[in-house]
Amino acid sequence: MSDIDTPPPGTGIEPVSLRDALEKRYLEYALSTIMGRALPDARDGLKPVHRRILHAMRLLNLAPTDAFKKCARIVGDVIGKFHPHGDQAVYDALVRLAQDFAQRYPLVDGQGNFGNIDGDNAAAYRYTEARLTPTSMLVLEGIREDAVDFRPTYNGEDEEPVVMPGAFPNLLANGAQGIAVGMATSIPPHNAYELCQAALHLIQYPQATTPDLLAFVKGPDLPTGGILIESASSIEESYRTGRGGFRVRARWHKEDLGRGTWVVVITEIPWLVQKGRLIEKLAELLSEKKLPLVGDIRDESAEDVRVVIEPKSRNVDDAVMMESLFKLSELESRIPLNMNVLVNGLVPRVLSIGEALQQWLDHRREVLVRRNRHRLAAVERRMEVLAGYIIAYLNLDEVIRIIRFEDHPKAELIKTFSLSDMQAEAILDMRLRNLRKLEEMELKREHDELAKEKAAIEKLLASEGTQWKVVAAEIRDVAKTFGPETKLGKRRTTIDASGAKTIDLSTVAEAMVEREPITVVVSEKGWIRALKGHVGDLSSLTFKGDDRLKLSFFSETTARLMIYATNGKVFTLAASQLPGGRTGGEPIRLMVDLDEGSDVVEVFAYQGGRKFIVAATDGRGFLVAEDEILATTRKGKLVLNVDPPFEARIIVPAAGDMVAAVGENRKLLVFPLHQVPEMARGRGVRLQKYKDGGLSDVRVFDKAQGLTWRDSSGRTWTVTELTEWLGNRSDAGRLPPKGFPKNNKFGGRI
Repeated sequence: MSDIDTPPPGTGIEPVSLRDALEKRYLEYALSTIMGRALPDARDGLKPVHRRILHAMRLLNLAPTDAFKKCARIVGDVIGKFHPHGDQAVYDALVRLAQDFAQRYPLVDGQGNFGNIDGDNAAAYRYTEARLTPTSMLVLEGIREDAVDFRPTYNGEDEEPVVMPGAFPNLLANGAQGIAVGMATSIPPHNAYELCQAALHLIQYPQATTPDLLAFVKGPDLPTGGILIESASSIEESYRTGRGGFRVRARWHKEDLGRGTWVVVITEIPWLVQKGRLIEKLAELLSEKKLPLVGDIRDESAEDVRVVIEPKSRNVDDAVMMESLFKLSELESRIPLNMNVLVNGLVPRVLSIGEALQQWLDHRREVLVRRNRHRLAAVERRMEVLAGYIIAYLNLDEVIRIIRFEDHPKAELIKTFSLSDMQAEAILDMRLRNLRKLEEMELKREHDELAKEKAAIEKLLASEGTQWKVVAAEIRDVAKTFGPETKLGKRRTTIDASGAKTIDLSTVAEAMVEREPITVVVSEKGWIRALKGHVGDLSSLTFKGDDRLKLSFFSETTARLMIYATNGKVFTLAASQLPGGRTGGEPIRLMVDLDEGSDVVEVFAYQGGRKFIVAATDGRGFLVAEDEILATTRKGKLVLNVDPPFEARIIVPAAGDMVAAVGENRKLLVFPLHQVPEMARGRGVRLQKYKDGGLSDVRVFDKAQGLTWRDSSGRTWTVTELTEWLGNRSDAGRLPPKGFPKNNKFGGRI
């Protein structure tokens, strides 16, 4: 730093590095955000603002059996005593704790408008009222019994709990969402009964693995229900690592309206999806014609969700229609899992489900020990007082005399009967009406009962095994409260791993097409059209100019047509999109991205499951599965790599065990099919060797049935004795038998 930058002495200004100052302040901000705002504590599952809201409501005596109080009063106490932040932020946190569509087990019982699943906001806090729920009372259970530590509030005028006793597994049962600096947390809600059963198993078997615990915890149990379609392996991986996600879909069913008409009714939507926004998105997709199978969408919801979706026609498949909706809208939602929480309230760490449950169990055991120590101290104090009372009853006359006549009765009582200060004070505070004989007997009985209780507590504190048994008994009581037979505890989200196998959306367009027979016609110049019905006689069919028929075949309007081109690409067309037969048709190259220098070799209907031999004029080719060459875009799928001047010329079904290849040099070669490798794409291998010319045609056949071909007159020839032409792939072959066509083609189509 130069002299001009150095502050003059005596000014109280100290030079500080800007980088060091920024790093220090940013680190302080990051730590404050992580520990004081965004991440929940692994022990009680609460963030500081939620913990302070519940504590303030407890101090206001807002138990479930007490009257409601205005939320304005609650928010005022929270920000005035414990949480010096914005009132709206505190109220928003309070509202969320009361929303049964956001919280699986609400911690606040709200009265008034607390928002709804449509996404509408809650009313202002001057209009709404709230009190605690039985669930939140479990979270607070034992807080008056020294179960947890307290710390001074921000202004030092009061105290607040560091953590709640947490008799309820709130972290996983209600989940948590938060974004800190450099880290975040996202935990979906789970079923409390399942969590309790898993915790009990973990107490009995501390080394239990994630699969062991998932025998009890099936997956998230969301407030709005829905169907979880994640696979079992994915669920296990997410819970084992603490990171992952779950795909959840809306629950729907088909309602029959009679006369073949029907509608789909959605009764549950994914968690955290606002129904109002969802309906707007669906309506937008419908208006943009992105939902070709949907005719109308109506929201008929009242207290329960009821979204009605009408199909475009009665022929639409309901599962295919819903699949298109799941793909394009929030009817299917991915809920992330990131169990990043504060361990012991200090260290942020991503936990597995077993570690998260163990954190809660360890906290419950600590709370049990602290409550019993607190109770033991209270019992010992009471026993000490009772012992003093009993001494007073045994020496009643002397006690009365000392109290009446001594100037310092307390000191005299301590000296005469060897009493403690507390015992002497209790005797002096005793009322005259308690000096009955019956009271003496009652004191002895109470003293004996407290002695037994003290022995039991000391036994509990001395044995860790006994402590775990008590913790297990407490958890069983919680499990009964939230059992599957109860309204609140019944699982809402269904697990259906089979739903992960989605339907091919390419069938969506087909679902709108009436299934009718057609005849596909392709001309030599690459024009295509579809004639209605199966037309056998095409002699009267006209073509433009000097064009003529290249090929034709019977098909249906629901079929997909595969086009094999000389550049080695395969294109796919929907038969329903072909122009009608009254016109000359349309060029195929306008319907797909076919290169200018390429031509159509073959057109056929996709069946699925077949295999083909594809080959080029250079004699190279390979075996390929039909499903592998199905294209999904206008650009097609490149299957056979061809180097000019050679072209792709052959695509024939591989139905048989032998291959017959004939070259332009009129040489025929027969070899086993297994010598041809199966590939998805490439140049392939040499099928037949040539000195001049190239490959003319290929056929696959069964050796037992012989090789057949069709001559120019339409006659079919069959040769079963093929020993003369048998060889291996890439041999040259020999001249074909008598009667083989002069054009060196086997004839016939796919």
